[in-house]
Amino acid sequence: MPRKFIQRIMPKHETVRNSKSLKVFGKLLHDANLWHLNRRSAAGGFAVGLFFAFIPVPFQMVLAAAAAIPFRVNLPLSVALVWVSNPITMPVLFYFCYLLGNWIIGEPAQAFTFELSWHWLAQSIATIGPAFLLGCLIMAVVSSVVGYFTISLLWRQSVVSAWRQRAQKMLEKAKQRAKHDAND
Repeated sequence: MPRKFIQRIMPKHETVRNSKSLKVFGKLLHDANLWHLNRRSAAGGFAVGLFFAFIPVPFQMVLAAAAAIPFRVNLPLSVALVWVSNPITMPVLFYFCYLLGNWIIGEPAQAFTFELSWHWLAQSIATIGPAFLLGCLIMAVVSSVVGYFTISLLWRQSVVSAWRQRAQKMLEKAKQRAKHDAND
């Protein structure tokens, strides 16, 4: 089941290979191991993608692809899962990261208003930046580890279930043959 579900949601190889932002990797994208879908590559792809989903930079997809290549995990999954933090979910996720960072540091949350300017960004890095970045790092690591082990466990359970169903069918067929042979 995880394999079929993942294949359904995963972007096509050609789409990822032809992405303008990933052209920088050139022939590295032609490694067949980056496109295989097995338990290890899927779990690793989830881990890489979820890690970079919480890194607050504008080029998360490129970073996820750059990490997927040396780790030899599923590249399309790594790139697609970065979109967990999309323009709709990003404010909520990153505000939670900020609150988590404040809780870890032991400081109360500061009131702030968002402005789209370099001045606001420079000022905010000094005030809310440390808590925000710490929260992002913690959430990146935790979501990466949880994603890896969850996919690995779901994949394993799916394989065990399929084997049990196959064994049950074989047992039923053997019983039917034995019953048929006894009647002859």
